[in-house]
Amino acid sequence: MQLIDQNTKKIMEGCKERARSFGLDVPNETLEYIVTNRDMINLSPKVMIPTLYNYWVNDVEVLKESGRYKLYPSNPYETVINTRPPISFYNDNNPDWLNIMIFYHVIAHIDFFRNNILFQNTWSDDFVGKALADKRLIESFRSKYGRWVDYIIEFARSIDNITGYFKSLPKLNLTKEQEPGDKMEYFINVFLPEVVNATEVEVIKYIEKYNLLIESEKDTAERLFFADIKSSFPEFDALFESYNVYPDSEVDIMEFISEYSPFLNKRENQWMKSVVAVIRETSLYFAPQMRTKIMNEGWASYWHDKLFISDDRIKGFETQYAKINSGVTSISRVGLNPYAIGLRMFYHIEEMADKGKFYYDFQKLTDRDKRNDFNRNLGNGMQTIFEIRKNFTDFNFINIFTSQDFVDRYNLFVVGKRLDEERGVYQYYIKSRKAEDYKQMLIDSMYHPPVIKVNHDKTNDENLYLVHEFEGKQLYKPYIADTLIGLEFLWGDQVVLETTEIRIDEENSDENETKFVYDKVLYAVKDRKVTKTKL
Repeated sequence: MQLIDQNTKKIMEGCKERARSFGLDVPNETLEYIVTNRDMINLSPKVMIPTLYNYWVNDVEVLKESGRYKLYPSNPYETVINTRPPISFYNDNNPDWLNIMIFYHVIAHIDFFRNNILFQNTWSDDFVGKALADKRLIESFRSKYGRWVDYIIEFARSIDNITGYFKSLPKLNLTKEQEPGDKMEYFINVFLPEVVNATEVEVIKYIEKYNLLIESEKDTAERLFFADIKSSFPEFDALFESYNVYPDSEVDIMEFISEYSPFLNKRENQWMKSVVAVIRETSLYFAPQMRTKIMNEGWASYWHDKLFISDDRIKGFETQYAKINSGVTSISRVGLNPYAIGLRMFYHIEEMADKGKFYYDFQKLTDRDKRNDFNRNLGNGMQTIFEIRKNFTDFNFINIFTSQDFVDRYNLFVVGKRLDEERGVYQYYIKSRKAEDYKQMLIDSMYHPPVIKVNHDKTNDENLYLVHEFEGKQLYKPYIADTLIGLEFLWGDQVVLETTEIRIDEENSDENETKFVYDKVLYAVKDRKVTKTKL
């Protein structure tokens, strides 16, 4: 892995200038690396963050992907990391003209990271630096506690798999006046003297550093100050959150356990609390990307297509570009290609806004010809897609704009699957061309972890009571027992889970229709023994 050469860097800077002229927000400082396929395989399990903490599952993934690569060699084009400064990786097999196209794609990703409100709490963070501090912290624990560190990571990550964090993201964006407590007061008066055992001179140095930031960066001084504190003291956030108790607030399972677990709050187990905090904060950082996959890839594809086609450096490579671009952005008839759907949705929205088709005058039209000819020439399509890039997530992006016009324009449909018993093969067929059905298929494919909440009335030091809000899908039963055992360890006592399971109604089902029964069940774990009872 090495930095791109000066000539390629000059090309990248030229791409930035062209992108800025179209309104994209790109910082002056970015880092670009050339990597091999082997580098890609090694970094992929760490979400391309070289400094992320070590974990045995990552090693397994590297071995698995190495074996797959031997059978099916492929060349991933690029990866970009949402950090400060932004870091991107480019495959060493990419020709120069292709890197230009990819530069535009990456620049659009960076613009999305820097402006979509779901990423707001990451705008000032050097995540690579924080990840390095977290990695060193975990390694220091490994040298002292050995394999128990990996047990805690395993338990925390199993809980992380059933935690959505969506409601936790906005809470991180509160203004100083809205935040409970005062971070600076806690840092100066409690954390430095009692946790760090800092001298008076060291405390004064931190105060002076903060005052200098106030003078130069008034609006973001506190955020910048504590971003640096996170790198030096990874345990700070967890300790501050413990200092400020929110008994009436609705928090995710990870946060609740970290704050209120009698076991983790024991003095000798504070290190475990720090490990759980690292897992949670890492997931929080990546949660926005999981909620904006279609939009993010669609935005990047829209701009690489728009900017590269207008770039004079495309001359002589039109055919190669068309081939690669079609491979990236072609619509999958079976399955979902986020690049394809996101790209076409942004084009569709831009055209609709330009022609004024979001107004009621158009929406009330039922005649197909009149709808096709409708055009108020408003010319505000570009402004509209920039606003959507800023304020939307995948769900409202798809839920609002997947219209019948969109489905018809791109000949989209929902595919069904059935068994041909005579030939012994599965047949794929067009199941529906309705916008509502296609929209539901897209929504069903999105990231949607289960909603599991803590029942505060039934929870105490001896019993953690969890309730799964059933949304038509049951929990994955093979993982329930192991996850509950991990929860029991971190809580220090019994854990109870109330959920709903689906089974076939044998009595009322027939060849033409399969009916189901929904059973309310209660799982309980005590002393690593899991039991299940029907409610």
